[in-house]
Amino acid sequence: MAAKVTLQRLAEMKAQREPIVMVTAYDYPTARTAERADVDMVLVGDSGAQVVLGHDSTVAVTVDEMLVLAGAVRRGVQTAFVVADLPFGSTEVSDSQAVATAVRFVKEAGADAVKLEGGGEARLSRIRAIADAGIPVVAHVGLTPQTAVALGGLRAQGRTADSAARVVREALAVQDAGASVLVIEAVPADVTAVVLPRLRIPVIGIGAGPADGQVLVMHDLLGITEGRTAAFVKRYGTVGADMVAGVAEYAREVRSGAFPAAEHVYSATEEAVDAARSALGDRED
Repeated sequence: MAAKVTLQRLAEMKAQREPIVMVTAYDYPTARTAERADVDMVLVGDSGAQVVLGHDSTVAVTVDEMLVLAGAVRRGVQTAFVVADLPFGSTEVSDSQAVATAVRFVKEAGADAVKLEGGGEARLSRIRAIADAGIPVVAHVGLTPQTAVALGGLRAQGRTADSAARVVREALAVQDAGASVLVIEAVPADVTAVVLPRLRIPVIGIGAGPADGQVLVMHDLLGITEGRTAAFVKRYGTVGADMVAGVAEYAREVRSGAFPAAEHVYSATEEAVDAARSALGDRED
């Protein structure tokens, strides 16, 4: 078995320019898939609200729901570094609320780190408080889905002068606040390239061009997600179509009587069948 991925290992990978591979997972089977594929980091993203729980946005998912997802992922992963998203509403009230929520994800779900969106003053305070409590924080700037309404919707950031400057300022600020890793989402590669040399912590890109590593939603990259995906998504499989085809074939065989066939049923002795008949007695239904 490979050695457990730690913060120290991630820092070494950055220093050695060894790309970091990160994917999302939301349950035990997808966690096992990530582990068997030898990824370095697994994110239990609040995107699970949409991907596996069927909500319209990430803001609907609760702490308890995320704890269930994160716990299932933790049980499926032995070596990858597990990061759990702190859902909307679980950190906004105060630093103490944020720390209490982060502690639950470490103690109850076994997360190695928690992820917090945003780089404004309040978010920096939360990062400092959680890091001071001894819990590694993965920061997230650029497009932050939990507050997408304030950003004008789910759209790329850093494409105007003001927005690009804000992304750079927030990236440096979350590092100074104590974040151990940074995710930059939906930002032009040229803007990411400006700030990357100033960042000492590993930087994971998603739609942000080359960085120390990359992250994609597993259901997107495997082709399970229905409908359109973000422009930065590359599909590496057609699992969704294969799943539909398999279930449709099963349904056809059940309806036609082809399933179950003889090889799919158990055999019984004549004595067992006679006993079953005898157990009916003279009952009439």
